[in-house]
Amino acid sequence: MSADLQVIVIGAGIAGASTAFALARRGIAVTIIDDGAAGQATAASAGIILPWSTDNEGAFYELYAAGAAFYPQLLELLADAGVTRTDYRRTGGLVVNADPAKLDAVQQRVIARKATAGEVVGDIERLDNAAARELFPPLGPDLDAVFISGGGRVDGRTMRDALLQAAVGSGARRLTGRATVERAADDHDRPRVRLAGELLTADAVVVTAGAWSRDLLNAYGYVAPVQPQKGQISQLRVSDDTTRWPTVHPISHHYLVAFDEGRLAVGATRETGSGFDTRITAAGQLRVLRDALSIAPGLADATLIETRVGLRPLADDLPVAGAVPESPGLYVATGYGAGGLTMGPVIGDAVARSILGEDAREIAAITPVWHS
Repeated sequence: MSADLQVIVIGAGIAGASTAFALARRGIAVTIIDDGAAGQATAASAGIILPWSTDNEGAFYELYAAGAAFYPQLLELLADAGVTRTDYRRTGGLVVNADPAKLDAVQQRVIARKATAGEVVGDIERLDNAAARELFPPLGPDLDAVFISGGGRVDGRTMRDALLQAAVGSGARRLTGRATVERAADDHDRPRVRLAGELLTADAVVVTAGAWSRDLLNAYGYVAPVQPQKGQISQLRVSDDTTRWPTVHPISHHYLVAFDEGRLAVGATRETGSGFDTRITAAGQLRVLRDALSIAPGLADATLIETRVGLRPLADDLPVAGAVPESPGLYVATGYGAGGLTMGPVIGDAVARSILGEDAREIAAITPVWHS
């Protein structure tokens, strides 16, 4: 496709912002539409970049690892666009547990993966409790750790805003409102987008609306294998200097992520089947704080700042990304679950390359099962 291509991106979370920036920096005319719906996952997410310790295998892990490897390049591209604040930092990750056998398994897995992932993984070191608490002082007294120095963290809101700023600076325009996708009368024609009664046309439409993506594809008769999964995540404040504290992972669903100025994100619930419920619940709040204090009792006196709720786009298996079958000009990027801030940028860049007819190997390996 030529450089005078026009693309509409529906959804301005991490995937949409990444897709828009990837297209705009290549000189493509991009329109970004977002309705600011409550519960957008990017705005609530903690932003852990540590794919190598996961027990996921196959195509999911490969995409997860590709996302982490893409971050240094992404930061350079943003800097070239004049955007430098992303709140991304490589502070390392602590995988903690009281069971030495579980830590052995994690350490061996990360060492094996470093052989293909490369130096982005950093150093891999086994730490006793005293050494682990030097890195993360609130940690409980019975937990040892595997430290992975290449692990990073990023603030979802800041990274999203950085990508959108860079996209607009590269020529993209932003519109606000609830968009719908309409199928043209001729199946060979490109999809159309309706916004506030106005019909917008483009050469390609990319649906990156997270958990809401499923509804946007209704006109095409496809049901994307994605559903909302509610996540409640709390923000705490401590008086310590948390700038260099690593992320903490107890080989479970929960985690702790330290940001600057004494702020920590702790969570999160994984409420599958939640629908689009964005309420902070008593049970959810209790679960988040109980999980956090079970691994970091030193946070008992921390100030609770707020609790955020995000609706993760949870897929049946793999993320859903690329061209929608038998639908010329229609693309999608969603279904990355809790891995959005790691996978979103590389998925967005790959979708942009796919639209332009370029190599998009990162998403070529994931073939979603569409239902009609």
